[in-house]
Amino acid sequence: MKKRHLALLSAIVMTVTMMAQTITVTQADGTTKQISAADAGNMTYSQTDGTLTIGGQPYVVANIDVDTENANIATSSVAGTTDAAKRLYRYFRNNYGKRIISSVMADVAWNHSLAEKIKKNITGKWPAMNCYDFIHICVPDGNGWIDYSDITPVTEWVDKGGIVQLMWHFNVPVDADTTPGTNGSGVTCSPDKTTFKASNALVDGTWENRYFYAQMDRVIAVILKLQEAGIAATWRPFHEAAGNATAKQQANWTKAWFWWGYDGAETYKKLWIAMFDYFKQKGVNNLIWIWTTQNYNGNSANYNQDTDWYPGDAYCDMVARDLYGYTAAQNAQEFTEIQATYPNKMVVLGECGWDSNDKTGKPQGDIVECWNAGAKWGHFMVWYDGSAGNKSGTMVSDAWWTSAMKKENTGIVVNRSLVKY
Repeated sequence: MKKRHLALLSAIVMTVTMMAQTITVTQADGTTKQISAADAGNMTYSQTDGTLTIGGQPYVVANIDVDTENANIATSSVAGTTDAAKRLYRYFRNNYGKRIISSVMADVAWNHSLAEKIKKNITGKWPAMNCYDFIHICVPDGNGWIDYSDITPVTEWVDKGGIVQLMWHFNVPVDADTTPGTNGSGVTCSPDKTTFKASNALVDGTWENRYFYAQMDRVIAVILKLQEAGIAATWRPFHEAAGNATAKQQANWTKAWFWWGYDGAETYKKLWIAMFDYFKQKGVNNLIWIWTTQNYNGNSANYNQDTDWYPGDAYCDMVARDLYGYTAAQNAQEFTEIQATYPNKMVVLGECGWDSNDKTGKPQGDIVECWNAGAKWGHFMVWYDGSAGNKSGTMVSDAWWTSAMKKENTGIVVNRSLVKY
């Protein structure tokens, strides 16, 4: 390991911004202490009292060793192994807790039209990330609607410096005899509208098993095309799995919202791991995996935590939360609770927007106010809604976007022009 020794000469005052992962401080009494770069911040030395201050903590020191060979490198045992995946993961990790990376959901899954509206109609700036959904991958080829095999919308985005997000509302047929229509008919995510059983998806010979793997193959084919093009992405499948199933008082409405959670936590975790292993088996190595928590559904008095649904540290890189109509204070509470529950993972705002279930149209808290309140999400992603009535077509107001992306906030909120990885 190559290291740089910094002698603390007398009569100097120095400030060094540390970019290494760890700093080893040898104190005056001969003992050593390791400090993570994330906690270090700026380093200052004062001749007056002979102390070195790192991240606000004073040390009386003899010398420090800084790992410069591996400086600014963050790695993950979960994220993909392609160079693009490593760089993207490092970018997220190095920005985590310092800046929030902006994103918007792609309207109808395979374009960047809403991102363009935000730039052209409202803020003059592109969101840093665009999120594509494989929700229509089940529609037969040649439908004249969406051609996922044409990755041009994604390569265009990346070529302009943008980051790619991928998610999947995994639609299934309403029953074993239904073939998805070219207009997207005959499929659903809702467990009460299909006979598809999540537990059967893991049983060889069942129609659910055949469909489960056939659909994964369709998605994998597209992701491998992205991988071959040198593109990495975040990947958020099987989101919001618990739904209302963690309610402390069970009733006929305390069910999972999607089929992948309907057979309970153990089946859900097996589904996640089956997908994770199958993707790896097929050579997919360009993804950063994100799991979405319900976190008490915002009401710890009436809901249990959904930790039983967590697939484990070995199967995800980030933990997301989807919040609609939450104030800055509520965002901060959610972030703090999730970070405490999953201390080894980056915590992100997987989806956000106004609460369409609220009769008053309760808005999502201003993202800068959320950050200042303590909700230091790694990134946010605003959902789309064509009926929102604003220029962006997303589930926040134009004023929300303007506040997020205005010039004085770029030190907090990352737009596409600021992305460097």
